[in-house]
Amino acid sequence: MKKTAIILGASGLTGGLLLDQLINDDRYESIKLFSRSKIEGLPSKVKQFIGDLLEIEQFKSDFTGNQVFCCIGTTKAKTPDKVLFKRIDHGIPVSAAKLAKANGIESFLVISALGADANSNVFYNKTKGEMERDILKLDLKRTFIFQPSLIGGDRKESRTLEDIGKAIFKVIQPLFLGKLKKYKITDPKNMAEAMINLANSTSYSDVVITSEDIKRITTNN
Repeated sequence: MKKTAIILGASGLTGGLLLDQLINDDRYESIKLFSRSKIEGLPSKVKQFIGDLLEIEQFKSDFTGNQVFCCIGTTKAKTPDKVLFKRIDHGIPVSAAKLAKANGIESFLVISALGADANSNVFYNKTKGEMERDILKLDLKRTFIFQPSLIGGDRKESRTLEDIGKAIFKVIQPLFLGKLKKYKITDPKNMAEAMINLANSTSYSDVVITSEDIKRITTNN
């Protein structure tokens, strides 16, 4: 039986690569995108629902399928207001998970971050940690939380500090051995592939997927 996938954040780097892979995956007959702007040039198997994701409950009747891939995330530079930042990075994923539960969707996969911790004094880490905590409280049948390190690849928008960080990491990451391996840059293609692999796996039981796990469970490693 072919599946229907839901993607939140398909206009971003990882979400876009995920969308490309799902389009070419014969296991999926339909892909639903929920976003605030339309992506042009997509095949007929992709259905787009346009609106404000901060009010994602408006999509409840259309939010149906087999798997939800949540690739939503912003940055301090793009969203300096902490209240709005939390509404995006915490509010949208948690609200989407609630819709998934209400509509009987069993699989929910979400991108968090390395260092996510609800008790952290660092706002970004705390927000991600609270998001993870509140999604897990919903007790969906199959939940996977991805905690990548710095994500590599070229983004559409300029992120100066992130680009500097990537350049530095590329130079020093050969030194990341043992427990430091988890800090190596995460390839966004690997991330997308790992999400699809786990969404269709019946044997993987870990809920939190670290950057090391992401590379290990892909063929493109």
